[in-house]
Amino acid sequence: MILKKLAIALFALLIAFTFSVSTPQVEAKGAKVVTFKNCTELNKVYKGGVAQSANVKNKGGKTKYTPFVSKALYDANKKMDRDKDLIACEK
Repeated sequence: MILKKLAIALFALLIAFTFSVSTPQVEAKGAKVVTFKNCTELNKVYKGGVAQSANVKNKGGKTKYTPFVSKALYDANKKMDRDKDLIACEK
């Protein structure tokens, strides 16, 4: 009985951890919008690139980092979204 409760608690903790790791970063209100000259410069600040919204999916291959979510920042750097998946400079 105790083992079953421990297994359920461990499973719930694992699910909570999974959602906390994969949740994208979301912009703070009043954040300054910067236009970067290339993806190298953008990735120095935002390792996973910049997504237009939290529900967009990467069309490219597997990525290492979660993109920062900001419509304004994405719009300012839209020219760097080569595959047109609404994520600029994904890594």
